[in-house]
Amino acid sequence: MARETLKELAERWPSAFVARSEVGRFSGGLVSPKSLANHDSEGTGPERIKCGGRVAYRAVDLVAWLQERCEA
Repeated sequence: MARETLKELAERWPSAFVARSEVGRFSGGLVSPKSLANHDSEGTGPERIKCGGRVAYRAVDLVAWLQERCEA
């Protein structure tokens, strides 16, 4: 059930990308932008895209990363 719910996050998000600053809103508060920045610096975060000093993630990559870390 949790996997289906997480998949819905990407399907309902209005863009194919999620800015790091919007990660908290995207995940319903499960992950904060600061926490994700820490994962990025440790190399344990989802694949990221950097554009003009801002960091974003493909919504599907972010959901896959969340699925690996969530318990049902």
